Amino acid sequence: MKCGSLVFAVAATCAISSVHAAQSESRSYPNRPIRVIAAQSAGSSLDTLVRIISPKWSELIGQPLVIDNRGGAGGTIGIELVARAAPDGYTVLVGASSSMIVSRFTYKSLPFDVLKDFDAVSNLVNADAVLVTHPSVPAKNVKELVALAKAQPGKLNMSSAGVGSSSHLAGVMFATLAGINSVHVPYKGGGPMAAAVVANESQWCVAPAAALVGHIKSGRLRALAISSKQRSALLPDLPTVDESGVPGYEYNSWNAVFVPKGTPRPIVNKLHAAIQKALADPDVVKAFASQGLTPSGSESPEAFAKYFRGDFERIAKLVQIAGIKPE
Repeated sequence: MKCGSLVFAVAATCAISSVHAAQSESRSYPNRPIRVIAAQSAGSSLDTLVRIISPKWSELIGQPLVIDNRGGAGGTIGIELVARAAPDGYTVLVGASSSMIVSRFTYKSLPFDVLKDFDAVSNLVNADAVLVTHPSVPAKNVKELVALAKAQPGKLNMSSAGVGSSSHLAGVMFATLAGINSVHVPYKGGGPMAAAVVANESQWCVAPAAALVGHIKSGRLRALAISSKQRSALLPDLPTVDESGVPGYEYNSWNAVFVPKGTPRPIVNKLHAAIQKALADPDVVKAFASQGLTPSGSESPEAFAKYFRGDFERIAKLVQIAGIKPE
């Protein structure tokens, strides 16, 4: 046998062996605990939802899920960790839309590319957000707020949890579609953002319902509308922004599961199937609802990947409108 033919035969044999090994690994997956990187700190809203779904998800996938909180730098520390992990299904990421998408536009450079370094598995939940005002603002509904803002351009302040945060982008989207001019006042986090409206330093904001519901029920804030297309189980009597006079408005913050690029499709499919069943569990649904979260799985990994890319493009436009520059 010629040397070239021998090399080819050895290479072909190795390739076939690698394929068979990968197929065998996919069939036996999972056979050890799975590390779940939650790309926010312990006690965060993302951490809470991961701990709500993980017991049922673990039961369905047949292995323990080891929750590893990696907060800091807007979630990018945890995201980088998964981007560099082996694509074998034993390291998965739960990331928020703010860190998976917005970070692309708020950091000058990142050690990963979310569109190239990850395979999408499934959405988990959409977080209801609510448009609120200080009770002293003479607007009892969305139409009245828009009329007031148009009559006093630049007089009403809009607070957010920081430049590029979901509350910032949700507020920008509302102001743009409603045709109003408000002064954006960024704060360092959701707590200070809400406190600013309670103190009437800012007059309105759009923020996660779960974080504001206590202020709303106590009367410290007035809720006008929900940001999603559907009404919220947390505040069922509240209309949506869309039905309240700003047609086309919809802003969803989501939290979803990703794996390193190149993870075998059978493994991705197994993860996806277990997640869909866990999201349908009545106890999980009830626990999510108490946090203002709506289970929102996906028909397939491909369907969520398409949604993810579409949301990336949508947020890129909002970032441009908001004039956000990388730092």
